[in-house]
Amino acid sequence: MSVPEPQPTVLVLTALPLEYAAVRAYVEEREELVHRDGTRVERGQLPGTPWHVALSELGVGADRAAALTSQLINWLHPEAVLFVGVAGSLKDDIGLGDVVVGTQVYEIYGGKREPGGFRVRPKALPGSHALEQAARSAVRDMADVRAHFMPIATGDVVLADAESEIARFIRSNYNDAGAIEMEGFGALQAAHLNGQLNALVVRGISDRADAAKHKADASGSQQRAAEQAALVTVALLRKHRPREGSGGAEEEPHRGGGGTTTYGGDHIDFRGGTFNGPVVGKRVDGRG
Repeated sequence: MSVPEPQPTVLVLTALPLEYAAVRAYVEEREELVHRDGTRVERGQLPGTPWHVALSELGVGADRAAALTSQLINWLHPEAVLFVGVAGSLKDDIGLGDVVVGTQVYEIYGGKREPGGFRVRPKALPGSHALEQAARSAVRDMADVRAHFMPIATGDVVLADAESEIARFIRSNYNDAGAIEMEGFGALQAAHLNGQLNALVVRGISDRADAAKHKADASGSQQRAAEQAALVTVALLRKHRPREGSGGAEEEPHRGGGGTTTYGGDHIDFRGGTFNGPVVGKRVDGRG
């Protein structure tokens, strides 16, 4: 008998529970996998696509996102990485419920303090061209989505004052950024350093990064923004195709016992199975 090819995996990351729930609603036949260090993902099928989606809620912050994204990449060997969630708008024409797709992502704190003041040394990583193009194609037919393709700023700050020092700093040095969030640069950096994977940040706008943020949040804007970001993410994955011959993880996570063990090598794992006769396997196109 031949063994079916494993499906390619896309890693979809979120920071908040409502962001996770918005993406999870689209993923079927889910199973929970647990890394030996405790990080959990739910992996399932995205209907109508060849993709397995591995979905993880990482928590808040760029450093945390970078470390855990790297861990998950090395464990699951995804073909693409998407960070999906909510953000604050930095532009008057980007409203609540709009979606910003990051053509590049800035890390806003790079620089050097000198006697004459702080000299900015911008750090930026581009979003995946292929994933961006899939998103551009997808949103053309999405009448209920207003999407913007532009840079996103990442900083470990909740911006709730448009006249604050940090707000002025961003406008002065990263004036083309359309949104601000807290994890995107970390995730993109991990994807870049671990095999230069296709990676993209997709953010729904939940507030205007000003003093009215708490009112916007109280109105349900975060839920709406998360849903719109998830909608665009799913649409772009319906457009984006896996690389020819891609087959998913080199080490297939094993479920059971409340934890996960990974197995590699040229074998088929029949542990837990019951057989009444010999099992014959055939190696096809270099895969077990």
